Formats: sequence, structure tokens, C-alpha cells
Amino acid sequence: MTLLALGLNHQSAPLALREQVALTPELATAALRELRTEPGVREAAIISTCNRTEVYCRVAVGAEAAPVDWLHRHFALAPGRLDGFLYQHEGEAAVRHLFRVATGLDSMVLGEPQILGQVKTAYHCAREAGSLDSAMERLFQQSFSVAKRARTETRIGASPVSVAFAAVRLAQQIFSDFANAGVLLIGAGDTIELCARHLTEAGARRIVVANRTLANARGLAERFHGQAVALSDLPDALVQADIVIASTAAREPVIGKAMAAAALKARRHRPQFMLDLAVPRDIAADVAELEDIYLYTVDDIGRSIDEAMRSRREAAAEAEEIVALAAEHFMGWLRALDDQGPIQKLRGDAERNRDDVLARARQMLQSGRDPGAALDFLAHTLTNRLLHAPSSNLRAAALRGDAELLRAAEQLFASEERRR
Repeated sequence: MTLLALGLNHQSAPLALREQVALTPELATAALRELRTEPGVREAAIISTCNRTEVYCRVAVGAEAAPVDWLHRHFALAPGRLDGFLYQHEGEAAVRHLFRVATGLDSMVLGEPQILGQVKTAYHCAREAGSLDSAMERLFQQSFSVAKRARTETRIGASPVSVAFAAVRLAQQIFSDFANAGVLLIGAGDTIELCARHLTEAGARRIVVANRTLANARGLAERFHGQAVALSDLPDALVQADIVIASTAAREPVIGKAMAAAALKARRHRPQFMLDLAVPRDIAADVAELEDIYLYTVDDIGRSIDEAMRSRREAAAEAEEIVALAAEHFMGWLRALDDQGPIQKLRGDAERNRDDVLARARQMLQSGRDPGAALDFLAHTLTNRLLHAPSSNLRAAALRGDAELLRAAEQLFASEERRR
């Protein structure tokens, strides 16, 4: 089996391509069930955020191309569309990559904490889809431990830097005083909540939260003494907003050019700052064509935060050492797991015998045979099949005087009571 990590992120692919392969947790769960049926794919998980979509999987030797082919088919992309944008890691490099992602070492904002929650969401989606087995179950659990250790033992997360923090810093370049600025936050997730907190700390007093689920909008708005509206009220809310920050899971833009133009006209062309943190985008790209609207995307964030990253870069070297050591230890465990070939073969042979005898017993029942006779057949035939090869080999060992094998067999097949 081969462990793979492949995907595209803010460093390897433009926003327009990333939004084509973005998945909500609900869509990811369904996608995993589909991926799991691909020939040779044993385990799989998908991390999908505004900055990355990544597939982690264990595949049979020779099936390494299956996940790439599946990505193109699932997202209806032309063959080879992802060539040049897709990165792929194998074995220990794949393990190290996941650990770096969970720790925030591969994030646009170095050391940002939100990514760990997103990795945990990916793990829970994979569990719900039934696409994890022992190897990747342990891999993801280990990634959580590595991220926690890196944050505990280094200053990777010490500086107050996040996508939300950077968003507010960017807004301050246009609106130096938030006290009189109308703020419209679209969405009610963690990123929007962090934006609300940073905006409030920077002096914002008039905050409106718009969300598809009004109850969620109210819950968030109340924490910051704001107002909640439904997405259907966006046209009116947009008129009052000097600052608009959007981060939803919508598949299509919630603000189009016509809506933005109408709001701008009603505002008498007072400047409006818009920041779209969503992938796929919440604000249509052509809104940027409107004069007096300053539209930024999540990719623009990375260009506004370099000066705040010096201390985190110094801590990153220490975190990289933690990641490398943990990846090495995990690969040692994985090699030991793969070395259990005889155990897996024994179980596989036993399960095939079970399935065959069970199918024959069911046929007996369907043909009207007595249930007792079918059960007797099932018990006797399965027992004989499971014990035939060990019994024959032990008899042969006794005939040639192989005492070592006989003692090993006695220990191997001893009952729990005999071991005490």
C-alpha cells in the first residue's frame, strides 16, 4: 500500500481554479464515498478550505494515478486540467505534509490556528463516510498531537495574526476610523466571528450579520451588539455598509454586480470596502469593475501581512523539527503495520471461507431445507475449512519431529484460560 497526499493550494493554483474544486463538509462526505469505490483506493480523506483542496489516501501499488483521475472526473474537469497546479507527496513526505498543514506551517498566514479545526472537520467527514481504516485513523490523530505540541513548545502561534486579523488590517488602510463605519458581515462561521471580534476591538460599533440561517446570524450579532438579517435582505443591508466581509459556504456568489451597483447608487457612490474570504467566491469578480468599490479576495490577504510574520518564521524552524521527527516515527509504525502480511492473509482467507460457506447455507434455506440442517452445515463446514491447513501442517510437523513448530502452535492457539 502507498500513502499519498495530493492537492492544490494558494501557492500552486489561482483562486479561479481552487474554487472549482472546493467542497463543503457535506459534499466532501459524499465525495469520499465515491472516491472510496475507485479501484485500489483503500482509505481516503479530503481537506477543503478557502486556501486548499487536498486528498489523502492509501492506495494499492500501481493505483497511484487513481486519485488524480478521480479529481478530474468528479469536478468535471478536462483531462490534464490540473497538470502544473497539482502537487503530490508519497510515503513519509505525505505524512510530513499533513503534519505541516495541521500545524499551520503550510498556511497563507503562518501558524494560523483555524486550519487545525478544518483538519479535524476533514477527519470527522472521513469517519462519517467510512473511508478511514487503522493507518489513516492514526495518521490524523497523530496530526492533532503534532499541532498541539508545536503550539505548546514553540511560538508559532504567538503573534496576533490570522486571516481575520489581516482582513481588518487591510480595511484600516481605507477606513482609518471604524467608529462611524457601517460593517456588514456575511456568514456566521469562525472566520466571520474572528472578524467581528477584531473589528469591535478596532472601534467598530455598527455591525450587521447576514446569514442564510437567521438564528445563527442572531447568535453572532448579539455577542457583538449588532443586528442580524437574512440573506434575502442583503440589497438593503448593502446600502448601509461601508465595510463588507463575506465568508459563506455558498456555491454561487451572494453579491452580484447588479446588486452592488444598485447599492452603490443608493449610497451616492460613497467608497465601499469589500473583502471576499470565501472559496468559491461570495462576491462576483466583476464587482471589482465598479468605481468606488475596493474588492479584495482571500489571495490578496497574503500580500498584506508579511510584516507581522517575523517571530512566527523564527518559531517555524523549531516546529519543522517536531514535524520531521513525528513523521519519521509514524512511518516506523506504518511499516510495522504493513509487515503484518501473514495476519492479513490469515484473516482474508478466513473471511473468504466464511462468505462462501454462509452463501451456501443461505441457498439451503432458500431451497426449503431445514434451518437446523443449514446451521449444522454452516458450523461443521466452516470449522473444517478453517482447521484443515493448520491440522495438516501440525501432523506433518509431528511426523518429522519439529518440536519448535509444535510448541509455537500450542502457544499461538492457546485459549485465554490456558494462558493464565
